This record gives sequence, C-alpha cells and structure tokens, in this order.
Amino acid sequence: MTQPPHDEPTAQTPQELREQVEQTRHELGETVEALAAETDLKARAQRKAAEVKDQAAAKAGELKEQAALKAGQLMEKAAEAASLAADRAPGPVRDKAAQAAGQARAKAAKAGQLWQDKAPEAPEPVRAKTSQATQAARDNSLLLAAAGGAAVLVWLVCRRRKG
Repeated sequence: MTQPPHDEPTAQTPQELREQVEQTRHELGETVEALAAETDLKARAQRKAAEVKDQAAAKAGELKEQAALKAGQLMEKAAEAASLAADRAPGPVRDKAAQAAGQARAKAAKAGQLWQDKAPEAPEPVRAKTSQATQAARDNSLLLAAAGGAAVLVWLVCRRRKG
C-alpha cells in the first residue's frame, strides 16, 4: 500500500479517514473535469470561433464608422469645390452636372439597396449607418450635381489646354 503524503497528517479515527477520502475524491473529480475541458477540442474551437466572430463584428463596426466619417469629410470638400465650380460654370456645364447628380443619386440608392440585400444579417448599427449614408447622398443631390459640374469643368479645361 501507499503511504500518505508527508505534509498531511494521518487519520486518527475512521471518521477522519472517511473525510480525507471524500476530500481526495472531490479534488480528483475537479482535476478530471479540468482535464476533460482541456481535451474537448470541439468546445474549445466553438469558444474561439465565437470570440473571433465578436472581434470581427466589432472591427466591422469601427470600419463603417470611419468610412462614414471620411465620406462626410469628402462630401464637405466636394461641396466647396462644387460651389466654386458652379459659380464659374456656363449653362451647358450646369446641365451636365445636374444629369450627373441624378445618375449619382440613382447609383447611391442602388448601392444602398444592394447592401440591404447582400448583408441582411449585418448588425443594426452598421445597417443604420449605411442607411444614413444613402439618405445623405439622396438629400445632397445639389451638392452631387455641383461636384459633377466641377468635374466636367475640370475636364473641359484640361481638354482645351491639350487642344
């Protein structure tokens, strides 16, 4: 038979011996459960997959917010450029700009719908931001028209310089 460890006193009574055995069984059970949990690869993989999914969703939300911020900044710059170009543009250029704005508005609406169709499981904050960006493009059609006019004006100036 084996001897008890030197740091544990030996049992003096049968009751103490029973308590020691019960304590040892309890500790052994906990050890077996911990080892079983470590060797359960499926459960570990599922936990890791859930962590990665949560991290990816958080990163996607951050990227969408950054994209919305950049889009807002670009729209402000485009508005300034468009305003300057609109002041200097002749009538035909303004007409072209209005046509370009209409096309841009239609494309923005189509892109918003495509996003809704392709990513219905996207988190609600991401869907809300996308919807806001699409609505902003629709609301700022004059700005888009002016930006289109500026682009046409730049194109015409470059074309005249070459010719």
